[in-house]
Amino acid sequence: MIDFGMPTLIETKTLDECAALCGRLGLSFVELNMNLPQYQLGKIDIEHFKHTAKERGIYYTIHLDENLNVSDFNPYVAAAYRRTVKETVKTAKKLGAPVLNMHLPRGVYFTLPDRKVFLFDEYKEQYLRSIETFRDECESAVGGADIKICVENTDGFTDFQTEAVDLLLKSSVFGLTFDIGHNHGIGGTDERIILARSERLRHLHMHDALGGKNHLALGTGELDLKKYLSLADKHNCRVVLETKTVEGLRQSVDWLGTIAKS
Repeated sequence: MIDFGMPTLIETKTLDECAALCGRLGLSFVELNMNLPQYQLGKIDIEHFKHTAKERGIYYTIHLDENLNVSDFNPYVAAAYRRTVKETVKTAKKLGAPVLNMHLPRGVYFTLPDRKVFLFDEYKEQYLRSIETFRDECESAVGGADIKICVENTDGFTDFQTEAVDLLLKSSVFGLTFDIGHNHGIGGTDERIILARSERLRHLHMHDALGGKNHLALGTGELDLKKYLSLADKHNCRVVLETKTVEGLRQSVDWLGTIAKS
């Protein structure tokens, strides 16, 4: 049985609005987006969040800030991001949030006459050391808690990012998030990387896509959504219906209901 959830939407300005919508639509969880000011660590009132979840019969997952760069060459910046993740793990323990979703940035690149040179690739040994440091600190922070930090595909994994993913996956604390729309938008090249490591797949970001257009309501694009639902079911994944509007979310829930009846 798949747990379906919703992302934090711009139209739902408060936690209470998000939770109410989640409950009305019969979804199981809200993915709190830490890019937004109201979901910064200092703004999360643990008791209020727990009460709201209990009242609505839902739970939370957490989407870490998309700017997160634990490998920044500036040690003060990298340390701040690592600390953010560790503090978020503490919050997740208190909230009972089972998943932290994160992006893995490509970092800065230099544009040469014939190619782009990514600094994380050029200084790969240093980059991968930073990934190992992050992994070990996260492992210590999570301890025995039932929390997975899941790396999401975004713009197509580079070779150095794939190496980093494999380093992270050496720890049982880490898993994978498969964003099927992102994958479609870059020509499907991340799918083989995800599927080759599918035993670590824990989370899906699900939305339809049409050509280069992403985050469409389910059933309004060209993706083979049933295939990905089967993948999620096989690996006991949670699924975020990652549309960007309330109407798109409602359409997606309706589409799932139609599929369930067929």
